[in-house]
Amino acid sequence: MNGTPSIIVGAHTSAAGGVHNALLNGQKIGANTVQLFTANQRQWRAKAIPLEEIDLFKKTKDETGLQKIMSHDSYLINLGAPNEENLVKSRIAFKEEIERCLALGLDYLNFHPGAALTETTEFCLDRIVESLLQTANLFDFGSLRLLLEATAGQGSAVGWKFEHLAYIIQRVESKLPIGVCIDTCHIFAAGYDIRTPEAWNHTLEEFDRVVGLKHLYAFHLNDSQKGLASRVDRHSPLGKGEIGLEAFRFLVNDSRTRHLPMYLETPDGPELWEKEIALLKGMSK
Repeated sequence: MNGTPSIIVGAHTSAAGGVHNALLNGQKIGANTVQLFTANQRQWRAKAIPLEEIDLFKKTKDETGLQKIMSHDSYLINLGAPNEENLVKSRIAFKEEIERCLALGLDYLNFHPGAALTETTEFCLDRIVESLLQTANLFDFGSLRLLLEATAGQGSAVGWKFEHLAYIIQRVESKLPIGVCIDTCHIFAAGYDIRTPEAWNHTLEEFDRVVGLKHLYAFHLNDSQKGLASRVDRHSPLGKGEIGLEAFRFLVNDSRTRHLPMYLETPDGPELWEKEIALLKGMSK
């Protein structure tokens, strides 16, 4: 590595049996970071994490040395929901997720911005801003940062254009810690080419122009089953999809991206992730 710091790479690991298990499962596959669910992502309400479980998580984090731990919020949550009942449930669930992340001392909470459903994109974006601003008083302590996940634009989801992300950030950044997590499959499906160093350079320059690279904090690493601008979110193993390995080699070496934490969400689970983590570390110069 010639004195260059190691890349921070892991995967979305299982927290079954206790949140500390996500850390142990990451350690088993050679990860130095993980993403996890802090609660059952298929249910609206979740109990607070018991104090003994929080203590065990923090102890395990110290013992494993994992860093930049990220939560992924529930897929049920839609902070831009046009339906008032769903909006209220989403806002409560999101607030509770923030509280769990703060209790665990996590670094990031990654979330899908929302879906317009029956309303316009502009209406949805404004509702997301309103929803986020309601959480501002929760950030008086801790180092948690909310990360908008760039989406593929499937269905009525917003967040697939860099302009959507910029719109939200510009309206909340003075009130709460916010940033972006780029999912490689998602932005490719949304129409941003990343297959070559030249294409990545163009896309990063576009992101910097519209959003600002200072707001980029993390990556989800996934190849894509579907083609450029397909607007379809289907993950593939690295190098086995339409994006190709060269895109990931670029990420782990370019000075703008190599220092950022990267989380695998490729199919096939831990056995594949162990191989892909080793592959990514091997590609990093």
